[in-house]
Amino acid sequence: MSGRALLMWDEAVTGYDFGPQHPMDPVRLALTMGLVRAFGLDRAVDVVAAKPAGDSTLRLVHREDYVAAVKAASADPRHADQAYGLGTVDDPAFAGMHEASALIAGQSVAAAEAVWRGEAEHAVNFAGGLHHAMPGGAAGFCIYNDASLAIARLLELGVERVAYVDVDVHHGDGVQAAFWEDPRVLTVSLHEHPRTLFPQTGWPEETGAAGPGEGGAVNVALPAGTGDEGWLRAFHAVVPELLADFRPQVLVTQHGADTHFDDPLAHLAVSLDAQRAVQEACHELAHACADGRWLALGGGGYAVVDVVPRSWTHLVGIAAHAPVAPETVVPSSWRDEVYARTRQLGPGRMTDGRWPVDFRAWTAGYDPADRLDQAVLATRRAAFPLRGLLA
Repeated sequence: MSGRALLMWDEAVTGYDFGPQHPMDPVRLALTMGLVRAFGLDRAVDVVAAKPAGDSTLRLVHREDYVAAVKAASADPRHADQAYGLGTVDDPAFAGMHEASALIAGQSVAAAEAVWRGEAEHAVNFAGGLHHAMPGGAAGFCIYNDASLAIARLLELGVERVAYVDVDVHHGDGVQAAFWEDPRVLTVSLHEHPRTLFPQTGWPEETGAAGPGEGGAVNVALPAGTGDEGWLRAFHAVVPELLADFRPQVLVTQHGADTHFDDPLAHLAVSLDAQRAVQEACHELAHACADGRWLALGGGGYAVVDVVPRSWTHLVGIAAHAPVAPETVVPSSWRDEVYARTRQLGPGRMTDGRWPVDFRAWTAGYDPADRLDQAVLATRRAAFPLRGLLA
C-alpha cells in the first residue's frame, strides 16, 4: 500500500451552488483548497480529480426515477419536482445540478476505490459528506449521497466490513437509511439531539433493522450546548470500542464542521481544536482497526470563512501525515484571498486557543446528573448489547 494520501479536488465542485442566499456557500470549498495550498499540503498529497459518477454508480444507492428527476431539474430548474425534495428551500434546483452532484459523488467513489486497492493509504474529499440524500429524494442541502455511494462501491468490490463514523452536528440519516438492513456496514453518528435539530432523527433506539441489521446503527444524541469536553467524552465513550469489536476493513468518516460554536445553523459549542482532536482520533483508529484504510469526507459547516477552511485543512494535514500545529499562524496570502473573495477578515491562527483539549474518559465514571453522560449511557444501553458488548 502506498503511504501517500489522496486529496480529491476538481475546481468544478464549486459549481454545487444553491444560490447567493443559501447557507451552503461553495466559497467554503475554494477557501479550503486555498488554505491547503498556502500551507503547501498539496505537495504532501497526491491531488486527483475523478470523473463524475455515472448512472450505474448512482443506482448503487439512488432510485432510477430519482436520478431522472435530478437530471430534469438540472436541465431546466423550472421542472424541479418537490415530490423528490427538489426545488425546495433547502434544495433549490439550479442549472447543472446533476453534473455538480455527480462530480462530488465521483470523487468519493474514486477515493474509496483507491484506498481499497492499496493505491493510497488515506483519501480526503472535503467536498463530499453529503449525508442527508436518500435513495429517492434530496434532503438537507444534499442531492446525491456520496458517502453511501462510496460505501456501496466498496461492498461491490468485495469489502466485508465498512465502518462509517459521522461527527457532523446533524444526524447522518441518509447513510443510516441506505444500510439499515446490511450487517456489513456499521454506521455511528454523533449529533445534536433530534428534539432540537434537523432532521429530527438519530435517537439512541435507532439501532438497525430487526434481524441481521440489528445493532448496525449507533446514534449518540447530544444535548444542545455540548462543548469540547462533552463532545470528546461522547466520541471516546462509543467509537473506539465499537470499531475495535467490528474490525472494519475500511473506515469512512464524515467531518462536518457545523458542530462549531460559531456555526449559525446548530446549537453545539465545539471548538476547532476539538474538531482537530477527533480528526486525529479517527486517523489513529483507522490504523488501529482498519489497517490504515481511511476515507475522510467533509460535510456541513456554515461559518464559511472562520471555521470550515481551517477545520478541513487540519483534516488534510492529518491524512497526509503532515499535521498543521494548532498554534501556526495562517499565511497572509490566504487572508488576502479571503478578503478578495468575501470582504471579510480571515482568522489569524489555526486554533481557537483551546489546544490541547482535555476531556474526562468514560472509564473515569458515570455521573447520573450529567445530561451528556445520560445521552452516552442511553446509546450504550440501546446498541452495545446488540453487538455483544457491555453497556
